[in-house]
Amino acid sequence: QVQLVESGGGSVQAGGSLTLACSISNIYILNIPCLGWFRQAPEKEREPLATITNRDATAYADSVKDRFTISRDNAKATIYLQMNVLKPEDTAMYYCAAGTTCTDGNLFPVLRRGQGTQVTVSS
Repeated sequence: QVQLVESGGGSVQAGGSLTLACSISNIYILNIPCLGWFRQAPEKEREPLATITNRDATAYADSVKDRFTISRDNAKATIYLQMNVLKPEDTAMYYCAAGTTCTDGNLFPVLRRGQGTQVTVSS
């Protein structure tokens, strides 16, 4: 069964940076057409953030496109989300997910997702 495991979350002050990683196992990473990140804060809707295709095309939500960067290392079967200039409103649980289609920073359907990693940004 395909597994996605996030890491790299934590607490940071506003203006700081974090890099999240998502390790993918039990599948050849290039067989996944679309990988991406989304977040969800308590009592809020799931918010798609960024996607990367198996041909390295990237897309971002408008809310993060100038601050976040998605990337991948196929040899390590890992995708990353570099997050800069973090704001308190970025506080949420961050998830990576695998899907078949990337569109405008979102992916669907979500075939698998990880358990999430918490990011907390203090002012």
